[in-house]
Amino acid sequence: MKKILLFLCFTMAYSCGSTKKTSKDSNEFTIAFGSCNKASLPNLLWDDIQRRNPDVWIWGGDNIYADTDDMEKLKRMYTEQKAIPGYSKLINTVDVIGTWDDHDYGLNDGGVEFAAKRESQQEFLDFMDVPASSPRRQQEGIYTSHEYKQDAGKVKIIVSDTRYFRTALTPDTETKKRIKPNAYGEGTVLGNTQWTWLEKQLSDSDADFNIIVSSIQVLSNEHGFECWGNFPHEVDRLKRTIADSGAKGVLILSGDRHISEISSAKVKGLAYPLVDFTSSGLTHAYSKFKGEPNPFRVGEVVSTESFGSVLLNFRTKTAVLQIVGDNGTVLGEVRQGYE
Repeated sequence: MKKILLFLCFTMAYSCGSTKKTSKDSNEFTIAFGSCNKASLPNLLWDDIQRRNPDVWIWGGDNIYADTDDMEKLKRMYTEQKAIPGYSKLINTVDVIGTWDDHDYGLNDGGVEFAAKRESQQEFLDFMDVPASSPRRQQEGIYTSHEYKQDAGKVKIIVSDTRYFRTALTPDTETKKRIKPNAYGEGTVLGNTQWTWLEKQLSDSDADFNIIVSSIQVLSNEHGFECWGNFPHEVDRLKRTIADSGAKGVLILSGDRHISEISSAKVKGLAYPLVDFTSSGLTHAYSKFKGEPNPFRVGEVVSTESFGSVLLNFRTKTAVLQIVGDNGTVLGEVRQGYE
């Protein structure tokens, strides 16, 4: 087994390619991402995101707060978001991709049962400027993948949909937690079609880094809110899929929680720790956060508004993960090695 470097430094369906810019350093590729964004609240981070000069911006979900099956209202809110000067400037200079979560999907904690999901999908794809002729307009669910190729290497970003196919949650009536895990083997996060697609995306990948985007956390599983851990068999399947695929440099990016944190777990058959980097709270964070269990947490939770930055280096085979606040303040950092 290769030596893996992991050290902590806390300071407090379809593929497409890159079209707008390439990294200044051919050995590096920069991702910026975030979630939980209300267009009606000030977002003080767009200028900080722009200064990072990312190769891609990834929406992690809850990109607007609509909670509606009224498609005219949904369209108006997406239009409002696109008109915000800081974001408008970003989309004119940087590739923008991403997923949705429950509030832009249209139903709080919603899944397969949401009656307007097909219509909501079309509004989301409009917001993401997906062409009317794209096959994504015909498929069920918004999952997709993007490849970014440079002379020094390739990054593949696999965007999952944890809403369209996700089956029922189990309310926790025994403790103060909202949700408890389903019985092992009961229900699904991704659904059969998306699972087959994801497995192929990983097994066929020749990228140096493979980034999986999930709107909900994958590793943290004891807080009693939405997460993959409410479907423990799905977590196990994802770990097996990653390990068995042979895909290089797999890293998970997640959102949803109104906190930012980094989780890390050893996975059987995987030569490096699997990291789940959660960035959540672009316009409103869980400022009253007083703690919650997470057996996989590396470092501290950040409960102020922030976004995530991931600097990938093809030469050193490392990823620098940073939680970034207003004025570019680095609130937390983890360096993950992949050799």
